[in-house]
Amino acid sequence: MTAISPNVAVVGCGAWGKNIVRNFHELGALHTVCDVRTEVTDQVRQQYGVQATTNLAEVLADLDVEGVVVAVPAAEHYQLATQCLRAGKHVFVEKPLALHLEDGRKLVEMARSRNRILMVGHILQYHPAILKLKELISGGELGRIKYIYSSRLNLGKLRTEENILWSFAPHDVSAVLFLLEEMPVRVSSHGGTYLDSQTADTTLTTCEFASGVNAHIFVSWLHPFKEQKLAIVGGKKMAVFDDTEPERKLVLYAHRIDWVDRVPVAHRDGGEAVPLPKQEPLRQECQHFLDCIRTGQAPRTNGESGLQVLQVLEACDRSLTQKGQPVEVCLAEPKYFAHSTAVIDPGCEIGPGTKIWHFTHIMNGSKIGARCNLGQNVVVSPECRIGDNAKIQNNVSVYTGVELEDNVFCGPSMVFTNVVNPRSHVVRRHEYQRTLVKEGASIGANATIVCGITLGRYSFIGAGAVVTRDVPDYALMVGVPAKQAGWMCYCGVRLNVTSGEAKCQTCGREYLIERGVATDITASPAAKSSAGEPESAVTVTT
Repeated sequence: MTAISPNVAVVGCGAWGKNIVRNFHELGALHTVCDVRTEVTDQVRQQYGVQATTNLAEVLADLDVEGVVVAVPAAEHYQLATQCLRAGKHVFVEKPLALHLEDGRKLVEMARSRNRILMVGHILQYHPAILKLKELISGGELGRIKYIYSSRLNLGKLRTEENILWSFAPHDVSAVLFLLEEMPVRVSSHGGTYLDSQTADTTLTTCEFASGVNAHIFVSWLHPFKEQKLAIVGGKKMAVFDDTEPERKLVLYAHRIDWVDRVPVAHRDGGEAVPLPKQEPLRQECQHFLDCIRTGQAPRTNGESGLQVLQVLEACDRSLTQKGQPVEVCLAEPKYFAHSTAVIDPGCEIGPGTKIWHFTHIMNGSKIGARCNLGQNVVVSPECRIGDNAKIQNNVSVYTGVELEDNVFCGPSMVFTNVVNPRSHVVRRHEYQRTLVKEGASIGANATIVCGITLGRYSFIGAGAVVTRDVPDYALMVGVPAKQAGWMCYCGVRLNVTSGEAKCQTCGREYLIERGVATDITASPAAKSSAGEPESAVTVTT
């Protein structure tokens, strides 16, 4: 009797997502497709006869959906995968797992603590040619591996949210790590920024392994033709995997080099094509996800293997910014930076990548997220909570009772308070009031935030303003006392509102303004989790 396939939802039905949708449908597991474009959901209903929605919250609330495939742009992987795991779903996220190593670690820990499957879409590990290469290497047929070269070139989809290294190289990095079963000890990356001065279009990376193997990975989306090759040089034979070849995808060459009169002489071999099963790698990958949900086994490309790829990519990125200087691949969790004049009390938690500058004091029991930047003369009082990627400029004191969510900006010398009626001779520690600054909010220089209020998501407090009451999401507040002067976009540009609607002239996001509430209608309705907790706005685009 054939086992019943788990029900799967696919989020994102773009150029690659539609292939995933097709495969899960053919495997009898497709339950729902989620995409923000109504024309796509209409087409899915007609073509596959399954549920289709623009609302991710509906998918996450559906108890019949056991697994969710995240097939959206890489910049949205972390947020969407987080929502899916929180909703108790097994998750298959396309490569890379995330765009930051610390975010990847959080996903792995979240999946572990919830006993959920977390699988990463490193598709080459399901390709018959790569699996055969793994067998040949393990069996010693190629001899001792000396050198690996891979190229992934195309006139491809150009991106600005990630460079070519993060867009193309995850495939090749995952394949090399899979074949060699070891991590590189150091990497160096050289790149070119030909279309966008901030985004690398072409990179060449060298990976050095403790076993003596060197690997070169060349990726580009500015190439006149498509090329996807992996060449392995062994002591006995050489192998070439060419994924653009319709038949001879894997060829073995018994080349040899003889030394004649102390001079190397190469003897070429015509090459022998290795027969491979006619299997679509994506089909094997999708089936593997279903098998893991059904049996509880760890995926071949689980979250931990995804983290290894992120470790290599982050090291490559650091080398890229250092003009190709070799960078050690840090296998331990990266640490934060603190200037020698900073004071950090025992019992603090500080995330990796955070920088703490001159004369700043972090007091006991406070918790600071990853990739934050705390300027000079900042004080973080006991038990404060600061999220990831917060920027706190010079001369700011974050007092007990204040909580900053992710991506909050605090301008120079702005002021928080924690009691409403302070007296020097009266102790009011038991009267501290909570102040919450929600995700993405910005507070201008010299502004004052009276305690006991909430600043909404992506709100904007003008310089010198004194805020005495709750602030709505996206609101612009100015003056003393602060009053609302308009609305601000997610990207920090003031919106022009006409008849209750606004479209940002800079980033193109669209908003609906009704009854004093601004709603980002470009973002997914899944901006709230199925439990109703506030979440980051997420755009499920393809």
